[in-house]
Amino acid sequence: MIYKHPLLFKALCYVDGHWLHSDSGRSVAVNNPADGKLIGHVPMLDQPQITAAVDAAHRAFAGWREQSLEARATILRRWAALLLEHQEDLARILSQEQGKPLAESRGEIAYAASFIPWFAEEARRLYGQTIPSHIPGAHLGTIKEPVGVCALLTPWNFPSAMITRKAAAALAAGCTVVIKPAHETPFSALALAQLAEEAGFPAGVFNVVLGDPQMTMQTLVQDSRVRSVSFTGSTRVGKLVLQAAAHDVKKVALELGGNAPFIVCADADLELAVKVAVQAKFQTSGQDCCAANRIMVERSIYPAFLQRFAAAVRDLRVGPALVGEQEQRVDIGPLMHQAAFDVTAARVADALQLGARRLVGGEAHALGGLFYQPTVLADVTPEMRIYRDENFAPIAGIMPFDTLEQAIEMANDTEYGLAAYICSNRLDLIYPLIRRLDHAMIAVNGVKFTGHPIPFGGMKASGLGREGGTEGFEAFVETKYFCLHHQGQF
Repeated sequence: MIYKHPLLFKALCYVDGHWLHSDSGRSVAVNNPADGKLIGHVPMLDQPQITAAVDAAHRAFAGWREQSLEARATILRRWAALLLEHQEDLARILSQEQGKPLAESRGEIAYAASFIPWFAEEARRLYGQTIPSHIPGAHLGTIKEPVGVCALLTPWNFPSAMITRKAAAALAAGCTVVIKPAHETPFSALALAQLAEEAGFPAGVFNVVLGDPQMTMQTLVQDSRVRSVSFTGSTRVGKLVLQAAAHDVKKVALELGGNAPFIVCADADLELAVKVAVQAKFQTSGQDCCAANRIMVERSIYPAFLQRFAAAVRDLRVGPALVGEQEQRVDIGPLMHQAAFDVTAARVADALQLGARRLVGGEAHALGGLFYQPTVLADVTPEMRIYRDENFAPIAGIMPFDTLEQAIEMANDTEYGLAAYICSNRLDLIYPLIRRLDHAMIAVNGVKFTGHPIPFGGMKASGLGREGGTEGFEAFVETKYFCLHHQGQF
C-alpha cells in the first residue's frame, strides 16, 4: 500500500517519545480480514516495557498539567488538523486492518478528529464553584484537577475514533495517557501516535503499547500510578477491568456491549423506517455496539415492513474495501475474524431451528473467507440466540408486537442498556417510550445520534460513565473542595 505520508504506517510501539521493538523480539501478525493477507507485524511488548510506559506518563504528568490550557489546546488543535490533512491515508490504513468500506473509514477519521478541538475548547469550562459559606469566617469552593495517568483500552471496530474520544478529554484536562489498542487493529493507533508526535506532545504525554492482552490490561490497571481507566469492549472483559481497578479504587469508565431494540410504530413513515433500520443494523457491517439487533414492528404494518426491508437488504453490496489500490463501492465488509464468523453462523442456525423465517441471506457469502451474507430473519422469538446475544454481524432479527406495553417489555428484556431506536410520528407515543426504555441513548426517526457534544454511554451491563460532551471529562478529573478560614478583613 502506497501512502502520501509513509511515516504513518508504523510497526513499532510508542513510549516516552521513542519508537520501540519488543525486548524479547515477540511480535504478532496483523492480517487484512477481507483477504487474509499479511499487512505487517507489530511488537508485543514485555511487562517491564508496559510498566516503562506508565513510568513515562507519570514523569510527564507534572509538566503537562502545569502547561497553560491554551498551550495544551494549541497542540490538540494541531493534532486534529493533522488527522484531517491525512484523512485519506488514515482511512486506508483503517480499512486494511478493520475491513470496513473506505467511505465508512473516511467518516470515522472525520468523526475521530471532531472530538479533539471539542475537548480542547470545552476544557475552558472545567469550572469550579464558589460555595456560599455556612462556616463563619471561611471561604468555600471547588476546583477541577486532572487525575493523573490514564489507561485507555480501545476496541477494533472503531480503532481511531475510540482513541480520540477518550484521549482528547484526558489530554485537554491535563492528564497523560497510555493507550492499549486492540491487537487486530494496531496500525490506526500507531498512526495517531505519529501525528501526535508531529503535533508536539511532549515525551511521555501520549504513549501507545501492545502486548499480551491480559498481561497488558492487568499491568496497566493494577499499577497504582494509573488513576483512571477507560475501556471500550465486551461486557465480559469490562467486568474484569472493573474488578482489577477496584484493587486501589481507580476512576473507571466502561463502554460495553449492546442489544439495541428498534421499535416501529404503526403510524411511522414506512419508507423512512426501513431506510433508518437498514442503516442502524448494517453500519460497520453490523459490528457496532449501537447496531439495531432486535427490530420490533407493530403487527398491522409487519408484512409491509418485512417486504420492503428484505428488498433493501438484498441491494446491499458486499466486498472488500480495496482491491489493490482501487476503492470498491461496497456497503458490507468482512467480519473481523474467524471466531466472529463462526458464532454468526451458529446464531443463524439456532434461529432457523427454532422457527425463524429466512427472508434474505443466512449463509456464508460467495466471496468466501470472512464474508457473510447480509441476513434478514423474521418471526424471531426470545428463545433464540439472535434475540438474546449481542450480534456483531450483518444479521437482522425482526419480530411483531401488538401493544406498546409489549414492545417496551421486549425492548427492556436484555441485560444491556446502550442504544435504542424509535420510529413514530406521534409525540404522545414517542416521549413516553423515551422515558420507559431502559437504554441510555434513544434515536427517534433517524440513525445518526453520536458525536462530540453528546454524552455517549450505557446503562445496566452496557457500562459506567459517559464519553463525549461535558460529561466526557468526568473520568479524567477530580473535584477538589477547599475551606479557607481567615482572620479579619482581606
